[in-house]
Amino acid sequence: MGNGPQGSTRINTAAGAPQQDIFEQYKLALMRASAADRGTAEEELRAKREKRAFDPVKAEGWQGYYLSRMHYRSKGARYHSFVVYFSNLRRLGWVEPSGEVEPSQFQENYPEGAPRVYYCLTEKGRLVSPDDWRDPLNALYPGARARSMA
Repeated sequence: MGNGPQGSTRINTAAGAPQQDIFEQYKLALMRASAADRGTAEEELRAKREKRAFDPVKAEGWQGYYLSRMHYRSKGARYHSFVVYFSNLRRLGWVEPSGEVEPSQFQENYPEGAPRVYYCLTEKGRLVSPDDWRDPLNALYPGARARSMA
């Protein structure tokens, strides 16, 4: 929705953002959320073991510890999976090009790449339930998952 969860960069809903930038912020938000969970659990365990009160400052320290050691590829989808997911969002009409485009920036020795297209949420996309955002295939093909499980 562009709200910047877990400290991610907020997206201007009018201009949108390129698909690559949305993916990067998604990955970083997952990493921060996972580090927060692990750091909190570590501090809870240590506080219980040492028979003391939970210390939020120490929990933040553990969160930083886990985040600094987390591999970028360890959380969430790979880029290709995200591209497939994003194409389903476009097919559903939940996101659309905002009209803003910028050139790709490759290294000097490569030909010019495809432009970076900015995407924004449509009004229809703003009204979608969180369950449908988690599984857009079910929104594209209602009941298909239920039939395949039978």
